[in-house]
Amino acid sequence: MKKLINSVDAVVTDTLRGIAAAHPSLRVDVENKVIYRADAPHQGKVGLVSGGGSGHEPLHGGFVGYGMLDAACPGEVFTSPVPDQMIEASKGVDGGAGVLHIVKNYTGDVLNFEMAAELCADEGIEVASVLVNDDVAVQDSLYTAGRRGTGATLFVEKIAGALAETGAPLAEVARVAKEVNERSRSFGVALTAGTVPAAGRPTFELPDTEIELGIGIHGEPGRTRTSHREAREIARLALDAIDDDVALSGDTLVLLNGMGGTPLMELYIVYAEVAAYLEEKGARAVRSLVGNYVTSLDMQGFSVSVCRLTDELTRLWDAPVETPGLRWGR
Repeated sequence: MKKLINSVDAVVTDTLRGIAAAHPSLRVDVENKVIYRADAPHQGKVGLVSGGGSGHEPLHGGFVGYGMLDAACPGEVFTSPVPDQMIEASKGVDGGAGVLHIVKNYTGDVLNFEMAAELCADEGIEVASVLVNDDVAVQDSLYTAGRRGTGATLFVEKIAGALAETGAPLAEVARVAKEVNERSRSFGVALTAGTVPAAGRPTFELPDTEIELGIGIHGEPGRTRTSHREAREIARLALDAIDDDVALSGDTLVLLNGMGGTPLMELYIVYAEVAAYLEEKGARAVRSLVGNYVTSLDMQGFSVSVCRLTDELTRLWDAPVETPGLRWGR
């Protein structure tokens, strides 16, 4: 294993130290492992908190800032953060209008955020939660009951974050966050496995001639393995899975996401095929992102996420945002 680390035991804390040094717009509590907007809390504004295991950067800490999250809680690599982190984050962003927890559907995340929400309520903080479960690949996996939460997490954080900036009440921010999740679907493909530093070896074995369809962001098994083939065919397999679940039509927001180790050149090759597929279906990618946003360490592959837009969702997506991982309009 070759990694740019100091020690396997300090990966997360050293990452947090680097984030603090690189981004003065953030306030990083290294001891409690919470990343805040430097100007949080905002009185009268709903606070947005999310989190999950490290190794998916820029998710979630890279999306803390104006127009997105108010705080993020990073766990150890591929391990849920603990309730104490979530409680600290919620306290730190509560401006009196309540706090929205954005939770990817993984068992540890769900249980820990539920416990944190109950304890926050005991301290007088109103908390609403939205569960992200956009992955159509499998119904249950190693870490979930039901569908996994993947690329649509970014859509939820951005659109709900934009609405929260307007001063909308907690119930309305939660409603829109749930709508974004309901209108979004994702599917991932792996060419190689990622390597967890503490393990020192790939999370699974994948022969050079094969790819994994429906891979999870922790390396969980997908639907099937098949022979490697042209980017056009792989993109169609991923989009067929999404289209089979909900018909692709109308104006869409598309995330063509790298898994951490895929060259941007290859992602654009895949995106061209995604755009062509949508056109065949009578849909249009009117908004798009291409790059590494919801990664799996150094895994090679991609995921594609599609959200069927409404006028309101498009307006909120276009609203200004300023975070380390996403910024426009300011």
